[in-house]
Amino acid sequence: MTDLIRCAIADGIATLTLDDPNALVNTMSPKWVDEMNQIIDVLAADESVTGIIIESAKSGFMAGADLKFILENIESMAVLDAFAFSQGASRLLRKIETCGKPVVAAITGFALGGGYELALACTYRIIADNPKAVVGLPEVDLGLLPGAGGTQRLPRLIGVPAATDMMLEGKSYAPAAALKMGLVDAVVPVEQVLETARAWLATAPNPQRAWDVKGFNLPESEGLLTYRNAAFFSAATAKLRARYGDNYPAPIAILTCIFEGVQVPMDKGLLVEGRHFARLLTAPVARNIIRTMFINKSLAEKGARRPAGVEKTTVRRIGVLGAGMMGAAIAFVAARAGIDVVLLDVSREAAKKGRRYSVKLLAKSVDRGHLTQEQADAVLARITPTDDYADLAGVDLVIENVFEDTSIKGEVTRKAAAVVGDTALFASNTSSLPITQLAEAFPRQEDFIGLHFFSPVDRMALVEVILGKKTGTAALARALDFIAQIRKTPIVVNDSRGFYTSRVFLSFVHEGAEMLREGISPALIENAAQLGGMPVGPLAVTDEITLQLPIKIVRQTESEDPAFRRPASMEVLETMAEQHGRTGRKGGAGFYDYPEGGKKRLWRDLAKYFPPKADQPAADEVRKRLLYRQALESARCLEEKVLTHPADADIGAVLGWGFPTWTGGTLSLIETVGVPKFVAECDRLASLYGARFTPTVGLRAMADAGRGFDWS
Repeated sequence: MTDLIRCAIADGIATLTLDDPNALVNTMSPKWVDEMNQIIDVLAADESVTGIIIESAKSGFMAGADLKFILENIESMAVLDAFAFSQGASRLLRKIETCGKPVVAAITGFALGGGYELALACTYRIIADNPKAVVGLPEVDLGLLPGAGGTQRLPRLIGVPAATDMMLEGKSYAPAAALKMGLVDAVVPVEQVLETARAWLATAPNPQRAWDVKGFNLPESEGLLTYRNAAFFSAATAKLRARYGDNYPAPIAILTCIFEGVQVPMDKGLLVEGRHFARLLTAPVARNIIRTMFINKSLAEKGARRPAGVEKTTVRRIGVLGAGMMGAAIAFVAARAGIDVVLLDVSREAAKKGRRYSVKLLAKSVDRGHLTQEQADAVLARITPTDDYADLAGVDLVIENVFEDTSIKGEVTRKAAAVVGDTALFASNTSSLPITQLAEAFPRQEDFIGLHFFSPVDRMALVEVILGKKTGTAALARALDFIAQIRKTPIVVNDSRGFYTSRVFLSFVHEGAEMLREGISPALIENAAQLGGMPVGPLAVTDEITLQLPIKIVRQTESEDPAFRRPASMEVLETMAEQHGRTGRKGGAGFYDYPEGGKKRLWRDLAKYFPPKADQPAADEVRKRLLYRQALESARCLEEKVLTHPADADIGAVLGWGFPTWTGGTLSLIETVGVPKFVAECDRLASLYGARFTPTVGLRAMADAGRGFDWS
């Protein structure tokens, strides 16, 4: 017996039970690899052992690599170290595969990444008939590739085309789909998994895998010597290039491993895979993705910013003021989480209309088999539409979602405060108005907080929590507890005009409009943004939020802050919206035309009103301006203490407005470029395009000291 694996032998069958006592899931850590190596050596030499079953004592079979270990060591790893790390696991799984004993993977929970690679190394795979017992190789989502034999065994098991799609998509498969694809060999009720494994071993199966039989071949083993293979790999490469550009090295590395690996014997293919894995692991993209999207996101969801010493609370009933799109969606996610909702608007009919938003979403869930009709009805029953403020009595939390106007918000806040009682938490879902100012309408300012949701709320994970100057620690803790209840990801910021996400996002909007003013081709602006990894260009996204929104924010800031300097890009926004009536997609026309039944296209008259200059910049220069502008504004937010932690900057950027995942977020981009190089480039950009690119004092100090951000 070892610390992480229990071994029991009965009737010639060795059952290995994976059970890390210090973790919720089993991972393929270096310690686990060492222990499994020792056990397999002993079992392989024991002639009384005729078969091996590998199971898990946890709800999941195995989650794969220990991401925390990887992140803690990734900075110090040289390529050879990373290669050795990969080969340690790869050699172990090859040892399991060739130990001379038939091995069964008894999967009763999820087997993902390295966990499914372990299952692939087994002779036979049995999975429980349980929707949570999924299998998959999602390493591409980490910026990595399956580094323990996945790129070699899966193509040999199910064929190159299917394996390529599975690994490049990073999807997980439930039992029935996994059986149909050949990813597992049997699906049985959970209580029959071990019994079925023992029965299969009793047939004395041949432990040799097909690819270890002399003469094994795949159609793709001939490489580019056949037209079929040349067409497949050429088309696959082109698709990856179109989808990822130069930003994500993992997909093309996966395709390369498959292409090269199936042309050589298994052991050579594993070396090919290990070399590509080492290259990815020591490049910044994997570090960025793992740190932000897995480690820091998980920490945020587990309460990393929650004040210590405050008793945990549970929200049972909330009031939502405003039944428009945002309010209706917040009501839906709360009701879906089991919370009763009072949905209030100026009329009962308006409130009922907001409730119908949930009806539509629930109907889709029922149609797709995600919910039964009974479950959907139960969710809908939790939402009570009303126009009577008295119905808010007894709620634990009020979330205000009315029009972005200080006076209107103040009016509804005072009405709600009169009936909610002395213990309710009050939150405003404003996207830009200062929380401290809005809190003046509430009698207990220590219980007033900002909860900025993102549209569509049912799909967007992020909630930006904004602390007013008088917001108390108990209010913050309660807000974070509520966000955990509705299964969202929080970041915590201090009060400021635009807070963090709106402020930095609008820098992207204004930079795009400024480029148009300068005479840069709109197509170049949009395409360069997408080449950098933004989901859409700044002109397209401005159409989505409406041109009126940034105009309104700038004008309101001008009226309230004498030191504020109007951005030159306002000339473009005002010309479009107020002279030409092109306010955005909702208004039917903006920077783009929206023909009925056709695809949107850039407005042809843009060239008339904003003539492109003859000498257009390189796409990389445009891309750099758009990305660096956002990164620099994030650094300003951190130095001004709008942000409470650099991790929140990255999480907010990626989840809030789609900043490219390959960067890890706005601040991780600065470290990826290198702080000294980033500062130098910003100085160059400032000299060419304006003071908004001037590096911050803090960034200059970091560059001089040769250090990065403090992620601790």
